[in-house]
Amino acid sequence: MRILIADDHKILREGIRRGLESADETVVGEAANGEEAVLLARELLPDVILMDLSMPVLDGVEATRRIVEEHPGTRVVVLTMHDDAERTRAAISAGAVGYLTKGTSFNQVVETLRAVHAGETVLSPQLAVSMLEAARVAAERDELLSDRQVEILQKIANGLGTKQVARQLGITQKTVHNHLNAIYRKLDTQSLTQAVLSAVRLGIIHLDHETV
Repeated sequence: MRILIADDHKILREGIRRGLESADETVVGEAANGEEAVLLARELLPDVILMDLSMPVLDGVEATRRIVEEHPGTRVVVLTMHDDAERTRAAISAGAVGYLTKGTSFNQVVETLRAVHAGETVLSPQLAVSMLEAARVAAERDELLSDRQVEILQKIANGLGTKQVARQLGITQKTVHNHLNAIYRKLDTQSLTQAVLSAVRLGIIHLDHETV
């Protein structure tokens, strides 16, 4: 198994390399950032890449995406301090087939690299649980407001007034206000500002510096 290590911490890279070599595995290269990882993957054609997510120049998620697009046979295992479900989904969507936190034992790292090289997909149990919980929360969140209500609230968050929203959507201003009143009830808020902030915290809408 030919392994590439991508991490911006030199001491950590060297420690992992020594550990892998002592386990009779071959480390073909080390990258200090995502861009180097992409270039070295192209040059060295490793079987497996151990990829940190938080790196300068190019983060691990984007590096993973580019590498997997160029070399579909390369297996990427993400090793990171972050264990939140959002980053997990981003890494998996980018093509990672293994995801471990830096608190994982070294023996588990070796076992995971060997497992993904054999064709398996590996997630730590904690991350699997957090992903399921995030999926449950997302499903509840998506059911909270209707698509039209989300659309109206997003436009208002982007800086439009109710009259502009009504004109853009081809509805009356009274209909916009009816939707807003329903939004206040569903989000248990008393004002438009509170509703926008609550929706942002729930991930229903996002704040954008640009107006629509």
